[in-house]
Amino acid sequence: MSHGVPLRSFKDRVRQVALFELLGLLLITPGFAWVSGQSMESALGLLAVLSLMAALWNGGYNTAVDWLQAHHFGTRADQRGWRGRILHALCFEGGLLLLTLPVIVLWTGLSWWAALVADLGLALVYTAYAFVFNLAYDRLFPIVPPPA
Repeated sequence: MSHGVPLRSFKDRVRQVALFELLGLLLITPGFAWVSGQSMESALGLLAVLSLMAALWNGGYNTAVDWLQAHHFGTRADQRGWRGRILHALCFEGGLLLLTLPVIVLWTGLSWWAALVADLGLALVYTAYAFVFNLAYDRLFPIVPPPA
């Protein structure tokens, strides 16, 4: 808790991250393989590595943002407004872009520029996906304050 505002439990956060990454792999790998010209196996391997990186980033980022929101604004993550959700998704993907770009260069052999374009494409798709997923997750699994 932060300033009396309940936060997601560790168990809930693990569920959120696992569902986000698994569903993302299922939805995005086929399109990425098609657009990038990579085999489905290579695309799945790369996206699985990026997914693991994203899962670690996701847990840390969301925990920090939720704490900051509770500490500074006195509200829970599931009370985040539309502008806050858009900013949340954009900042998440921007940070992840910086982490994943070198991996894409090393995995694919693409130039830094081509890898940046590929990574930006993934970031755009995942930003939209993150927005929809987190909205749905907050609606399906609202934060329940502990009994007083």
